[in-house]
Amino acid sequence: MRLERRDATPAWMWLAAPALALAATLVFSSLLVAWAGAPVGRAYALLLQGGFGSRFALTETLTRATPLILTGLAAAVAFRAHLYNIGAEGQLYAGALAAVAVGGLHGGTGFNLPPALLFPLMIAAAMAAGALLLLGPAWLKARLGVDEVVTTLLLNFIVLLFVSAMLDGPMKDPTAMGWPQSVALGDALQLDKLLERSRVHTGLLLALGLALALQLVLRHSVWGLRVRAVGANARAAGFAGLPVAATALQVACVSGALAGLAGAVEVAGRSGYLTLDMSPGYGSSGIVIAMLAALNPLGVVAAAVFVAGMLVGADSMSRAVAVPTYIADVIVALALVAMLVATLWTQYRLVWTPRRTDTFDDPPRGSGPAWERPGARPARPSHTAPND
Repeated sequence: MRLERRDATPAWMWLAAPALALAATLVFSSLLVAWAGAPVGRAYALLLQGGFGSRFALTETLTRATPLILTGLAAAVAFRAHLYNIGAEGQLYAGALAAVAVGGLHGGTGFNLPPALLFPLMIAAAMAAGALLLLGPAWLKARLGVDEVVTTLLLNFIVLLFVSAMLDGPMKDPTAMGWPQSVALGDALQLDKLLERSRVHTGLLLALGLALALQLVLRHSVWGLRVRAVGANARAAGFAGLPVAATALQVACVSGALAGLAGAVEVAGRSGYLTLDMSPGYGSSGIVIAMLAALNPLGVVAAAVFVAGMLVGADSMSRAVAVPTYIADVIVALALVAMLVATLWTQYRLVWTPRRTDTFDDPPRGSGPAWERPGARPARPSHTAPND
């Protein structure tokens, strides 16, 4: 048995793959919920109602989906070029720290600059911090062949330790009690709310606009064609004259900037200040979202809303029935595995190779000496006289 790539994938198979993945996710998730001792139907109803069943639930889902869209886009564009950015969490915190450093110093006055000038500088600083953090590993991979998975993963811990030191040191709010936090941003530097009595802010519109723009750029621009070519086969792209190293560095800048922007949006849109527990794993969740969306920017939006709804709904479900909140993470992981298997099914097929039944007692037809083969002519008798 072996895997063989399909010459062409029928249209019905592309449509059936997500449905089969969803069905498999529901089946295995139901087994886990039943194993936890909760009624499956009621648990699913509470999960969906908690994430999408009311105005409050929907606004909370959209609020949490905003940074997930940005980190999902960061992972999607990097993975398109086979630049495996595992450091979106660190880049998010680097962007948040840069935003607070520019906009939150001196009690939020920002060196007495007007908000119309200070806010773009704050966003630019956050994007530059995230881009620079990924530019180093990308350069090491392009020039020295260093594995970017290791370098980006290790940078997460370095950034978190640096943020912790800054929040306990020069950037600590002297008026804050308890958990260390930065100086709060001024009201003029915080994002406006889209709906009254909700936490949905204009960062959601920014994330949606960037998803649409990235989709158009990757599909209908020369740069997007280069990114797809480098991701498909970097060696062949180099032989074709494409700037492989330069494209990888450009992708690193875009991916890191998106992750850094997620940190700035989270600070300016929700709390107004930076703490170490600001992100409950938005960077790592962005990788899952990108894989669920098959690296499609518009699919990232749908996947981010799905993941955010599962996380928000799990809180309501855990309060009503005896199911732990991390069941949402398990459901998302099962959905990812099911989607990967379904995608593999659309691209490959199983080929069964028959087992050989040849034995030494029954040699295959046509083997053996020539005079023993079927249809062979008999050997001529020898005319040599015997010895006397």
